[in-house]
Amino acid sequence: MLALITRCEIYTPEFAGKKDVLIGGGKILAVMDHWKDEMISGSERVLNILHVDGAGLRMVPGLIDSHVHVAGAGGEGGPATRTGEIPLGELLEGGVTSVVGCLGTDGITRDVTSVLMKTKALREEGLSAWMYSGAYQVPPPTITGDPARDVALIEEVIGVGQIALSDHRSSGPSIRELIKLASEVRIAGMLSGKAGILNIHLGDAPNPFEPILQATSHSQLPVKQFYPTHCNRNHEIFEASKKYGKKGYLDLTTSSYAYFQDAEIKPSRAVRLLLEAAVPLEHITLSSDANGSLPAFDKDGQLLHLERGKPGATLHELKDMVEEEGLPMEQAVQTVATNVARILKLKNKGRVESGYDADLLLINSDYEISHLFAKGALMTEDYRITCKGYYDS
Repeated sequence: MLALITRCEIYTPEFAGKKDVLIGGGKILAVMDHWKDEMISGSERVLNILHVDGAGLRMVPGLIDSHVHVAGAGGEGGPATRTGEIPLGELLEGGVTSVVGCLGTDGITRDVTSVLMKTKALREEGLSAWMYSGAYQVPPPTITGDPARDVALIEEVIGVGQIALSDHRSSGPSIRELIKLASEVRIAGMLSGKAGILNIHLGDAPNPFEPILQATSHSQLPVKQFYPTHCNRNHEIFEASKKYGKKGYLDLTTSSYAYFQDAEIKPSRAVRLLLEAAVPLEHITLSSDANGSLPAFDKDGQLLHLERGKPGATLHELKDMVEEEGLPMEQAVQTVATNVARILKLKNKGRVESGYDADLLLINSDYEISHLFAKGALMTEDYRITCKGYYDS
């Protein structure tokens, strides 16, 4: 499919002004000042090219959500509280064109192979999709019997996670166990050309980053081999993030704030505060924790209630970064696309440039999705999702 988007304000993520963008074969073929008919020669001129008039719209890279429970999660309140598989439509509604799936608390009754098959399903339905092997537990559940082999041998597996630290649901890995796991996954990433990253779930315990800091101080592991998430889940973690983030990566969770506003730092505000604390923008990302159960526990660890994360929360926080916190769009886009692609080594993702994958999000002034392209395929047209998964309603 060839498509031409004209007169659109482009953020690559850098602001590039009004441009015309030609896409075909799943790639961005050209980003140019003005499209001219003479650029199409002879026989090519008879090809049917979809034209999208982007006047009044902004184009940004499709969102990359690095933390989605694609095959379901939850269960902290018993069997009835397990979430099901996420439908394609929910991801498209949130502007997501690339997704990384994971397990969570339940690495006991859930299987990593289910995450793998759902990842493959999302690829068939048109998204770019990867996954983490493992779950909260150490040793982690795997596909091949070894987490490093999962990363090295299975195309979709780019790292291991979420490994739970500083949480009452953690299996309490020793520093030696953490070093061993991270080292093996790192080598597997080197062998396979992947990030080989260890995605870390941070709980509410004091000094949440301490296990990571001990692991790096007692080994040759770089701190950027760890990718901690939920860094805005409470004020203590967030204050620690201001120091940790100067050296390591920080991932902020978007979908839980709506339910836990008394405890959590609003993600858009958190980005601004981190930048004011001299944390490099390149270290900051946002992810949704979509389709995961969002439990609230009392001081004794008893479950109070559960909510479910939604992928659309990240697009909402993108809007608030710009409209409420005063961040330039260029910076906001990096946290939800460009930075994620670089940290996770997702080739040809996260930028609007010639040669990159045609994952494009066109939004109006209210941040409503006018058009969405995933690998060049039109998934949303004129504010309506046109591509549905097998079981989308």
